Amino acid sequence: MTIRLAAPLQSDSVVDGFGVRTVIWTQGCSHNCPFCQNPQTHDFTGGAEFTVQEICEELKNLQNQDGITLSGGDPLYQIEPVLEIVKFAKSINLNVWCYTGFTYEQVLEMSKKNPLYREFLDYIDVLVDGLFINDLKDLNLLFRGSSNQRLIDVPKTLKENKIVLIPESDGIMETFKKKEKTYI
Repeated sequence: MTIRLAAPLQSDSVVDGFGVRTVIWTQGCSHNCPFCQNPQTHDFTGGAEFTVQEICEELKNLQNQDGITLSGGDPLYQIEPVLEIVKFAKSINLNVWCYTGFTYEQVLEMSKKNPLYREFLDYIDVLVDGLFINDLKDLNLLFRGSSNQRLIDVPKTLKENKIVLIPESDGIMETFKKKEKTYI
C-alpha cells in the first residue's frame, strides 16, 4: 500500500502539537482554504509516493520523539494508508495528532459510508479540526490558525460521546508533558 506525501518525514517539530514530534505531510486537499499555509500540498498528483512499510520503518527508527502529527494537505483523503500508519505509531507508543479541514462531526458522518474513518478516530489523541478561515485568523491560538478550529481530545470525546476540547490554560503544557512524557 502506498501513500502520497508532500515531503519526507520531518522530525523534531515542536510547533505541530505538544512535545517533540515527527510530521507526516500528506499530499492532496480539495478544501482549498484561502491563505492556506501549505497550498503546495493541495494537488493530488504532487509530492511523491512512499510505501506504508517505508513510513513505518522510519517511525520505528525515530529517537526522542513523543509522537507523530498528520498534516498536509488533508490526511483524511488517504484514509487507508493513514490508518495503517497511525495503528503502527500507536503500537510503538507514539501519540498521534491529526490536522484536517473536516470537522469531527463530518468525520463521523463520513464513517457511515466508510467505517475506516471511525476506526481512525480510535488511534488519534488530538484532532485539530475545521477549515482555516483567514477572517478568523488568530496568532495567539494554541496549535491552530483560526478560531473556528478545535483541539479535540479524541479519547475523551469517544468515551463521553460528546466533544471534549483541550483547555487552553497556563498549566496545559505541564499536563501534556506528564501525559505524553515529552523530552522538552
